[in-house]
Formats: sequence, C-alpha cells, structure tokens
Amino acid sequence: MATTVRRDVLTLPAAELGPENPLPPLRPLDEAHRLDDRDIRGLPRDMARQLAYEPLRSVLPARLRDGYGRARTPTAFETIVIENERLRVTVLPGLGGRIHSLFHKPTDRELLYRNPVFQPVDFALNGAWYSGGIEWNIGATGHTALSCAPLHAARVTAPDGGEMVRLWEWERLRDTPFQVDLWLPEDSDFLHVGVRVRNPHEKPVPVYWWSNIAVPEERRVLVPADEAWHFGYARTLRKVPVPEYEGADRSYPLRGEFPADYFYDLPDGARRWIAAVDTDGHGLVQTSTAPLRGRKLFLWGSGPGGRRWQEWLTEPGTGGYAEIQAGLARTQLEHVRLDAKAEFAWLESYGPLAAAPDVVHGGDWAAARAEAEGRLAEALPAAAVDAAYEAWRACADTEPGEVLAVGSGWGALEVVRAQYKLPGTPFAESTLGPEQEPWLELLHSGAVPEPRRVGPPGPTLVAPHWRDMLETAPARPLAEYHLGVAQWHAGDLAQAVRSWERGLELSPSRWPLLRCLAVADHESGHLERAADRYAEAFDDLCAERRDDGVVWRGVTAALGREAVGVLLAAGRCAVARAVWDRVHPRTRASGRFRLIEAQLLLAEGEVAAARGVLEAGVEVADLREGDEVLGEVWAVVGGGAPLPGRYDFRMRP
Repeated sequence: MATTVRRDVLTLPAAELGPENPLPPLRPLDEAHRLDDRDIRGLPRDMARQLAYEPLRSVLPARLRDGYGRARTPTAFETIVIENERLRVTVLPGLGGRIHSLFHKPTDRELLYRNPVFQPVDFALNGAWYSGGIEWNIGATGHTALSCAPLHAARVTAPDGGEMVRLWEWERLRDTPFQVDLWLPEDSDFLHVGVRVRNPHEKPVPVYWWSNIAVPEERRVLVPADEAWHFGYARTLRKVPVPEYEGADRSYPLRGEFPADYFYDLPDGARRWIAAVDTDGHGLVQTSTAPLRGRKLFLWGSGPGGRRWQEWLTEPGTGGYAEIQAGLARTQLEHVRLDAKAEFAWLESYGPLAAAPDVVHGGDWAAARAEAEGRLAEALPAAAVDAAYEAWRACADTEPGEVLAVGSGWGALEVVRAQYKLPGTPFAESTLGPEQEPWLELLHSGAVPEPRRVGPPGPTLVAPHWRDMLETAPARPLAEYHLGVAQWHAGDLAQAVRSWERGLELSPSRWPLLRCLAVADHESGHLERAADRYAEAFDDLCAERRDDGVVWRGVTAALGREAVGVLLAAGRCAVARAVWDRVHPRTRASGRFRLIEAQLLLAEGEVAAARGVLEAGVEVADLREGDEVLGEVWAVVGGGAPLPGRYDFRMRP
C-alpha cells in the first residue's frame, strides 16, 4: 500500500473554545516552570546560562484564550490522515498541528494516549491547551501559544517520491517561522518528522522546542540515562538517580505522589531515544538525530491532586496519561541561542517497540534499557535515522503543493514588511485578514487608522520594528494605545504610561487606556489609584458597550474579573459588588465568576454564604496549572473540614 494523504473529519465531545480575550496581557507571565536566581547558581555553567537567557516577560503579541467552558457537545474537527499499510496518523491542523492518533495496524494498537474529548484547560502560555497526542511546543518554557491555533498545512513531495504533509506557521512570541514535515515512507513502521526553526533576523533569537508525547500512564518509561534533573512544583531543580529515587522506581509514572518533571541527563554520544512500554513489552519509541538532545518524563502521580487533574483533562474513568518529551536543551527551563540568519533542523522518528516484557520490567535498569535499545536498533538503526534526515533535508525547501489547511496571516504580514525569502514555507498575502489590516496601513502610510465603529481595540504588535513605526506615527488615540502596549512589553514602563495618558486626553473610548493605566498602577504598587482607574474603566465600558453579543460580553467579563480582584485588594467591597452586578448573567453563572462571588462574599463578611457557593459546586474552567486558589478559599470558609476532592488540584506537598 502506497502512502496516502487525505482530509477527513473527527467528531469528539468538545467544549467550545470561545473568543480570544481582547485585553492585552500586560502582567508578567504566569508560568509555573521557573527558578529563583539563587537556585540557578551552582548549576552547570551552560545550563545556568541558558536558564537565564531571555526568559519571556509576557505572551504579547499573542492574546489570552480563556473564553472556554466545560459543557461539551459533539463537534467535528478537520483532520489530515497519513496512512500506509502499517501506520495511520491522524493530524489536527486547526489545533496546533497536533498528532491526535498514531495507530499501528499490524498489532491493532494505539501507540499514543488519545484523549476521547476536547477539553481546553489553562496550561498553555496564553491559556487554552488540551491533553493527548503529540504536540509541537515552540516559543518559550511551557505549552506553546499555538496549542489551539490553526497551522498552515499542504502536501509536499516526500524524499522517496511519495507524499508527505508540511505544517508551518510564524511563531509570534519569538518571531520565528518553523515547519514540521510528516513523512511516512511506504511500508514503514515509523513516522519521520523533520523539523526546522529559522531565524530570518539580523540578530540572535532565543529558541525553545519540546515535542510532547502523551502515553498511557500505566507504561514504564525507558531512556538511556542513570541520572535526571528533577523539577517539582515547589520550583526546585536538583539531580536525582534513575530509576530509583526516594524509595520508588520513578520510571513508572504512578509511583510518584505529586506531579513532577524528570529531565534525563543523556550521556554525550549516546543515541537519543525514549520509550514507554506496557506490561506485555509493547509501546511507543521516539528517537531523533543528535540536535534534539533532551528527554523528559512528566508524571501526574498517584496523589489526589494529580488524580483530580487527570479527571479534569478528560472523562472520568477513561484512564490517565504521562508525557515523554524530546527537546533542544537538557531542561524545559532553558532557551537556546539561534544566531542571525541561521536555523535549527533535526529529524524525529516515532513508531512501535516490542521488547521482552520480563526484561524491560525487570529490576535490572541497565538490562531493561539495553533490551529496549537493542529492539530499537533492529527496527530502526541509528544510521537509518541519519540517512532519513539527509534525505529529508534535501526536500525541506520544496515548495508545497495542494493546500490542506490555512493558518494565520501574521507570517504574511512579516514577509510583506521585510521581504523575507523562506523557501518551503510560503506565507501568502491571501492569508492576510482583518487583524492585519491596520498594521498594513501603518506599514504603507505611516499612520494607525482610527476605528470605523466602536469596539475593543485589535491586537497590538510589539516587535522593535513595529514599535519604531508606532513611535513616528501621528499621535492619535489608537496609535498611542498600541504604542504604550509595545513600550510596556519592551520594559519602558514610564514611556508606556505617558503614551496612554496622551491617548486618554483625546480618545472617545476611554476604558482601554484606563485599564492599561490601572495595570501600570497596580504593578508599581499604587493600589488605590489602580482601584480608581479600574472602577472608572468599567463604568466607561458599560456606557459604551452596544449589545450582549460575544464581543462585548467577553470584554466585560475580562475587565470585570480584573477590576473585582483589584477593588477587593483595595478594600472597596461595595464598588466590587457593583462591578459584579453589571457583568452579564450568563457570565456570572460561570464557574470562574461563581468563585469570584465567593471571594466577594468573604470580603463582605458573609462566610456562610461563601461556603454555600462552594458547597453548591464550582467548576472553574480556566483554573491555571499550579493555581491553589480553591484550596485557599476553602481554608477560610471550610470551618476546618478537609478540602473536598473536587477542589483538590494541589500539585505540591
């Protein structure tokens, strides 16, 4: 059977993703995977340097995705299916290009953890993320901002003359285009994945890449390492032995109590691979060329918090997962320098592994590793992976053929601006859309167009070249708004405030600028002034909003949530209550706003009423990874009772 590529549709119970949050994310990045500066000292020098290399300050120019809920209905997702006689690969181009399924036909086995639902949760850098399959994480430490975004996809001629699928997009956090080529040779048990990340700029950029593979958590994880860097949610990084650590074999994900990362320390010169095998010795193996040096296990653990998260991410009773990963650095806390006009490129291979179960599950770690590596060598020798890389590399610049899916227009905008030549990854002008139109006008005329109708401002571009254009644009209110956001992102906070204050003097729509100034006040410690500005911003928004449609309901929810938090911190319960009362009733009924109601009742001294809210049941759909707010509220209202299991999302002791 020759390899075929076809479009198809996959129907899953799915929560609606909802619109993007229209408020620019000005606050510091809320990322659980970080270390204090004092903890970096004493680590290996190259690791310490990459840990400190340009960590992300915010997710600008991306926007937050927090408008989803937990009500699921059957939903059709467009897929691309790549298939030969032995493997069937199902790809979701509209959701980050994720591989949803890798099915091995001769053994009738799914090699991945395939989530039976689509349920967004707040794990990505910009919010919405979902579990399962193989995802491509690029940008900065964490799950990519493209987790729930469409990628470009097209057919391309494969190195063997058949067809392969190319995925590509412009990663906006670091301004780097990338491509992922999915090549399934005829009669092969292994899917080859060629990856290229390019830096088209005149200066170096920090790069982050981790391919994240979800596997059933009952499997044993095998990797050619005797040590690992352990990172827990207490935010410490330390070297530990593999597989035995603190009296338990951590190669079995369920033998840890709390969620944790194990970044394996692979010896120099060792073949790069990681595998997860079931009790019969069958499972998935991933291997790669040398540039993809890192390997990792993430486990949820057997404790109540990890079990609760597993239920939250899928359907209760459908089984949990662990993650095995492969990255450019030793740990996910690092970013790697990519020089100007340079690129990173490598090839990964994914396929089935069958090994002697008594050996791979035996007590001799060296023997278990050797058995898995030996079976991998028989199925796919390292030389074959290197040869596949060289063959793919010759096709990496091949221009795509039939378009299978369309991503964003942001890459096309950058190509129009700088006339980049990016063979193999065309960013066609036909993909430019309404969000890019104001920036095209700025590029061509030097001015930011004022909006034709009342509504929230569109996205802001913050890269230095766009900031320079905003600096010289006519000082109209919308230009000053965007300029302030770009200056804030660059760390020029005083200039940002001045830009927003200038815009406020002339703007007919005051709430976007007032909200930015309120964030600036709050971040600089001026709580009372921040509260004043949030209250004024919300009043202005309520006077301006035109209807109860998706756009206005979304911005009212976003601004109301921020305003109530700051007003309560300032002790202004009555004003906070007035904000809460003017949020749309449908929004107030959501889990996030039910939790806000409990916090508001606590501030008003109504402890029993606050407890009643939690006892009635609250589902906070956008609960952030590592967020302990439910436990904190229960500690006040629970009267000493244990934290109910449905609210136990604790990821650390």
